[in-house]
Amino acid sequence: MLVCLLPASVLFAVFMIVPTVNVFRMSLYTWSGFSPDMRFVGLDNFRHLLDDQQFVRAFQNTIALLVVVTVVTMGMGLFLAAIMTRQRLRGRNLYRFVLYIPNVLSVVVIAAIFSAMYDQENGLLNGTLRLLSLDGLQQVWLGDQKVVLYSVAIAMVWQSLGYYMVLYMSSMAGIPEELYEASALDGASPARQFFALTLPLIWENLRTTLTFFIMSAVNLSFVLVRAMTGGGPDGSSEVLLSYMYKQAYTNSSYGYGMAIGVVIFAFSFLVSLLVSRATRREPLQF
Repeated sequence: MLVCLLPASVLFAVFMIVPTVNVFRMSLYTWSGFSPDMRFVGLDNFRHLLDDQQFVRAFQNTIALLVVVTVVTMGMGLFLAAIMTRQRLRGRNLYRFVLYIPNVLSVVVIAAIFSAMYDQENGLLNGTLRLLSLDGLQQVWLGDQKVVLYSVAIAMVWQSLGYYMVLYMSSMAGIPEELYEASALDGASPARQFFALTLPLIWENLRTTLTFFIMSAVNLSFVLVRAMTGGGPDGSSEVLLSYMYKQAYTNSSYGYGMAIGVVIFAFSFLVSLLVSRATRREPLQF
């Protein structure tokens, strides 16, 4: 048995444990990433983070994106899954297919699609508003500090919604129809059935996907921000991973970038722990 586990253990150590330990070690140094000179500075990189307003702004943007995108994606995913599962919609498979398409597209392709849609002069969004004589609602979607983060959030929701909707549909499909029939005889409305029957019975799946989604959203926000805005304008759409990348690989502050990486690691671990504890319930059986 131990021999069978050895290859996987070696790969896990080489590609997970060693790089993680190295990130923690490098966060204690100042290093350009190219020079042979490395200087041990202890916790100075972390002390500098507290005075770095751009880092604080990136942290705030990351939390805002996680909250908004998670609530909207999970809420809409559950709602659409309930509609698709419980209602006899004509063309249901077509709707499911259309909603799932963004998940099989490259994130870079999605960034290109939304960048074209948000284009100030020739984009679909402003063009539609002009067609409807709503010129006052036109925006510089990726150039206005007040709306750029929401523009990125919409792209994140669009990319993720179909995948989680299908996951919840598979969970809901496993609930015996007799339970719905019995609750209907007791006078339960569809809304009452959703909150009192459907949600409790898929709760374990929901809490698992919630933790998974929050972690994947951190990575997704990095790719979309890099491809759509580059963190601009004036750092207003910067998120933690994009700021770490900028410091480590653009500003040649590799040690400082790794200190940001350690903060991201601790933040992700803490959020996962809090979500897991906050959503823990006694599992229901049917």
